[in-house]
Amino acid sequence: MDNTIFSLHSWPQAILHIDGDAFFTSCEEVIHPELKGKPIITGAERGIVACASYAAKKIGIKRGVNLRDAKIICPELVVLPSDYETYSLFSRRMFMIMRRFTPQIEEYSIDEAFADITGLRRPLRSSYENIARKIKNEIQREIGLTVSVGLSLTKVLAKVGSKYQKPDGLTVISGRSIANFLKDLTVDKVWGIGPATTAHLNKMGISTALEFARMPEQSIKMSFTKPTIEIWQELRGQSVCPVISEEKSTYASISKTKTFAPSRSDADYLFAHLLRNLESACIKARRYKLAPRRIALFLKTNKFLYSGCEVRLNRPSAYPMDLSDLARDAFDDLYREGTLYRATGVVLMEMCSDLPLQYSLFDDAVRVDKVRTLYEAMDEISQRFGKHALHLGGSHPIEVLGKGKRGESTVRESTQFFGETKRQHLGVPILHVKV
Repeated sequence: MDNTIFSLHSWPQAILHIDGDAFFTSCEEVIHPELKGKPIITGAERGIVACASYAAKKIGIKRGVNLRDAKIICPELVVLPSDYETYSLFSRRMFMIMRRFTPQIEEYSIDEAFADITGLRRPLRSSYENIARKIKNEIQREIGLTVSVGLSLTKVLAKVGSKYQKPDGLTVISGRSIANFLKDLTVDKVWGIGPATTAHLNKMGISTALEFARMPEQSIKMSFTKPTIEIWQELRGQSVCPVISEEKSTYASISKTKTFAPSRSDADYLFAHLLRNLESACIKARRYKLAPRRIALFLKTNKFLYSGCEVRLNRPSAYPMDLSDLARDAFDDLYREGTLYRATGVVLMEMCSDLPLQYSLFDDAVRVDKVRTLYEAMDEISQRFGKHALHLGGSHPIEVLGKGKRGESTVRESTQFFGETKRQHLGVPILHVKV
């Protein structure tokens, strides 16, 4: 390809990026039609704006803003607790609609996905643009949500397209129109380019995505690592990042954090949250047959100051019963009496396969096997009755004193259908219908 001009006109690849518009608040508007068009935010349980509707964005309310400041900007603001269970159900439905058109769907986040529709013009008897429009329209017709869609030759360009016209937009970036879309796009707005790379490019005199894409290949390879080189290739219309439809099967690390309100100084309650973080992280690790070699634990104060430590294990383990004493010792070192804390967190690192079990010289092999058998039974119970149906006694204060959520529970949390338990809900949202 020429280094100074983009002349692609065909479709060697056709990649879609679909991005939900103000996804959380849009889900709330579907469930509560009377809220449609009003300034709405979710995040009451966190004390900050998790998602703002477009009506709220128009008056200056942004994600991450403190709720008190948001209320000053708009006294009539509707503040809702985040109903992640229901949002995930809408998300699953959106991805199911996409899979009717192509099996190659990469679920990037709860409200974003990539789709490879290359070669589907003849089977679907439609142009790539019309296929994209059909998917968009089906999502809106069936679940009432608008999405913004980008269609181009690569994932990076498709992402550029989906952000170009929001909300409810459809942007097609063909080979010959790449330069037109990149000329006014600053490099920090390109998916995958962070602050450090942006600063490096700016020092080289590169400020726009088009200037970056027109850099000579030799300069790129001398100055940047593989991820940035791949972004450069994708911006030029060369697809090197395939749409990966397989579910993620491994993790380099697993983290679980919990922010609660109001802030607390009670040691038993704080340790209960830290232990629950550990239990949640280990549940995910066991699901993927992984175990950590290192664990990091931290507490965050009411003033947003962190205190943390890292522990190296004698052997990999994803069983909280093995790790609870280590967690207790770490907590005792981190905790300061009288300090108000607002969050706890655990990170499992250096993940490896936990099969076969590795014993150290100091392990009681019989006990280790018993713990493994116990957690196999606990995982079966959790699948039937919900996560944490069985839990360590050290995390039980959460069940007694509450999870530390600000505001009222969501409608879905406080409602049970026939056959549901407190921890295990059916895969359907509650819809409010005027009769």
